[in-house]
Formats: sequence, structure tokens, C-alpha cells
Amino acid sequence: MARVRRSDGGRSWTPSAVDYRRVLVEQNPWQGSGEAPEEWAPPVERRLAALLADDLLDTESNRFQLVLGPRRVGKTTCLYQAVRRLLARGVAPQGIWWFRLDHPLLTPLNLGELVDPVRRAARPDAPAFVFLDELTYARDWDLWLKTFRDERWPIRLAGTSSATAALRERRLESGVGRWEEQYLAPYLFGEFLALVEADVPLTVEATLAETLAANVADPPDLTGLPSLRRWFLLSGGFPELLTRFATDTRASSSETRSGLPPTTAPPPGRDEASTLLRSQRTLRSDAVERSIYKDIPQAFGIDNPMMLERLLYTLAGRVTGRLSPQHLCQELDGLSQPTFDRYLSYLERAFLVFTLPNYSGREGTVQRRGRRVYFVDGAVRNAALQRGLGPLTDAEEMGLLFENMAAGHLHALARQTQVRLYHWREGRHEVDLVYDHPEHPLAFEIASSVRHSTAGLQRFVERFPRFRGRCHLVSPDAPAAPPDRRAGIGLLPLDLLLLAASRQADRALALRLAG
Repeated sequence: MARVRRSDGGRSWTPSAVDYRRVLVEQNPWQGSGEAPEEWAPPVERRLAALLADDLLDTESNRFQLVLGPRRVGKTTCLYQAVRRLLARGVAPQGIWWFRLDHPLLTPLNLGELVDPVRRAARPDAPAFVFLDELTYARDWDLWLKTFRDERWPIRLAGTSSATAALRERRLESGVGRWEEQYLAPYLFGEFLALVEADVPLTVEATLAETLAANVADPPDLTGLPSLRRWFLLSGGFPELLTRFATDTRASSSETRSGLPPTTAPPPGRDEASTLLRSQRTLRSDAVERSIYKDIPQAFGIDNPMMLERLLYTLAGRVTGRLSPQHLCQELDGLSQPTFDRYLSYLERAFLVFTLPNYSGREGTVQRRGRRVYFVDGAVRNAALQRGLGPLTDAEEMGLLFENMAAGHLHALARQTQVRLYHWREGRHEVDLVYDHPEHPLAFEIASSVRHSTAGLQRFVERFPRFRGRCHLVSPDAPAAPPDRRAGIGLLPLDLLLLAASRQADRALALRLAG
């Protein structure tokens, strides 16, 4: 058996079979009780949990599923909820196996050693269901998944990782046709509204452009959403924070019975300052520091996480802005550009930030032009910057967070639909977000007010006529108005764009897993 070194620096020891058995019993309590513990699999589910269970039970499905996304976004919870669904649908508890691969006793072992006993107990007509949490902690995990699939081991498998080392740093050919990536974003606005029981009916069509057109023609009732959007922005789209808010909101609504929609205001005793500070404390510790000092070093082998944290802090101060690697390298004490590029890619692969290239209309020139930087969730940006209460009183900063929120929603949608997302800048003219769907492209300028200039959108339409009638000025106070015939530019309420992107992403996820 593999030797394990003590965490206090003492001598290593060799675990016994009893030690391994104890760990597996702890990680698989349903094999004794027949149930997944509610604290691991809470009743409030995200859409992915149900879809994963359906896919694992589908006898026609022939791919493993890897769930990737930021820390604290609920990947492990989704898998536990999938376990609960399997049990509810009659799968034998002894046929479901969970391995938390960052456990000190399991980390030294390869996947073959862990899964082989499961394989021996399973049959082709009764396969085992294997869940691998924190997959990238296992050595040569990609080759073992290839072996499982190619040698037809009687298992169906789902795994999680907080870093895309799972797909980007290993032997890519191993995964072709063998596993599928499912991206779990932070909660989107539509999911949050459903969580707090303030859901808004929306017509959802095949593409985002068609969905927006349908809901501009027949606008939904968005009354009461601005205050919820602000709370969602400050708290961030992370389940631990949002479910607490939803519980308090439902409790207050049952107590007050005021006759007004209970979710148009925060529950009694809840204020924006405490929400913002609690969010920053939680995300600083759990999302930022664990990614910087644990996930990225583990996945990519870096030896200077403090410089990585400084880079993230610097990017947080430039959110929605254009990247200038030369200036950033000078600011970071002469950091070399190759190291800057590598560290930035690590932050992207750990789902902390993403960058958008400048749209050119010609693929060959896209990557050679300036990029903009965004955070996957604006609350992570606030935590990285340790901004405190600043966003509450700074209107300009709040405008940047609105743009980051819109970009994050479209980024989540783009990952589900495989549509490229860009920004555009040419001289003094710019457009914030370009969703380059091949048949139904869209361009958006995100503003704090409907009085914002549309000069950038007008210039963009002149340069790229395929976007005529598909450009929108988006702001919190904008009415829903279709593109006019003269300039081809429409108006969108920010809440409508967020809702439409949320529902479209949910539809795309369901289609991906059903296919």
C-alpha cells in the first residue's frame, strides 16, 4: 500500500486495509443507510443535478461527465444530489461509490487501484455508478478514464474539478469521445429569482436573439426586480450565500403578509452592508485563497502563488478594462510577459476571470488584438480587491459591476452554446459585448442610463452590417424597444437581458445532456 506522510511533518506511515475501509464508509454513508445525507444533498437543486442523474441512467449514453466550475459554486453538491436521485429511482446503494480524491489516504493511489474493486463487483447489466470528487488530485487520471472507457469497465462515471487542468493541461486525445465537460457557472439571475420564489415567466426560443425579440414584442412584468438584482450583485451567485438569503426572505414573507410581493425588499434585519461584507469574507477565504494557494499550485505546479494573488488583485482593479500586458508587467515588479500570460491563463482555467478578444470579423486577426478582462462573478472581484463597502457609494464602480454581471451571464451562455463572445474597439468607438452566433448575432452596449451614447453601436453596424437590427443599448432604466429602422439599435432593460441569458443557458444545458 502507498505510504502517507503525516501533515505535522512526522514520519510517514502505511495505512492498513482498515484505514481505507473506514474512509470509504465515511464517504459512502448511503451504503449503510440507503439515503444521501441532507446536509450533503440539500433539497434545493440546480438544474444540472437532475440532468446528470438522467444521463447516468441513460443506457444509450456512452460518455463520462466532468463538472467544472469555480470553487463554492455547488459542483460537489450537484453530484451528491445526483446520488440521491439515483437512490430514489431504485439504484442499489451498494452500486454507488464516492471517492473524494483530495483525501490524504486516497491521493497517493491511482484510479485503477481505487476503482478496480468496484469493477469486479459490478456486471455489464448492472454497472456501478462512480463519483470522483476533485478529480485532478488523482495521478494520470486522464489515462485511467481512457482505460475505463476503452476496456469497457462496467461503470458510469461523473467527476468534479475546480480547475480545467482536467481538460487543458493533460493528454487531450484521452478525452475525445470518452468524457464530456459540463460547466457549472455561479447562479444566474433567473436561477436566483426562482430560488427566492420571484420567478418571472419568459418566452424562450431557440436562440438568444429570438428570445429577446419575443420578449421585447411582449414584455414580461419586471416590477420589483431592481432591488433583487442589486442584492444578487452584492452577494454573488454562490449557493451558500443565496440559500441563506432565500430562507430569510421566505421566513419574512410568511411573517409580514403585507400584501406586497415579499421579494421586492430584503428581509427584516438584513442590510446591504452586512450582505456585502459577509460575501467578501466568505469568497475571499473559500473561492479566492483556496484557488490561488491550493487549486492552481496543485493543478499547474506553480511556485509563486503570492505573485498570482497580486496579479488577481491588479486585474480586479481593472475589471471590464482592456489588458495591457506591458504596463501590468511593469506594475508587478518587472514580471516577464511569458509568466504574465501563463499566470493569467491559470486564473482563467480556475474560473476566477475570463477575457474577451476584440471582434474583427476575421478569425485570423482576433487573437492579435487587445482583450478585456472580467470576473466570473463580480462578488469574487470585490473579495479579491477587499473592497469593503466601497461599491455601495460609488456609482461608477456600480456601473462596472453591472457590465461585469451582463458579461458573466453571456459568458455562461456562450460556454453552453459554444458561441464566441467578444468585445469591440476601433479608435474611439467601442461596444461592450458581441455574441457572435453564426445566424443570429447580437451586440450590446451596457450602460448605467438609457441616455448613454449609441455612437459605438452605430459605428459597429457600419463596419459589420450583419449586426444591423441586432444591436441593443442595455441599462437598468431602459424600456424594452425593438431596433429602430434608421440605426438598427434597440433598447433592453438590464433585467430582461439577464433573465433571457439565464433561461437560454438552462435550455442549452438541457439540450447538451439530452443529446
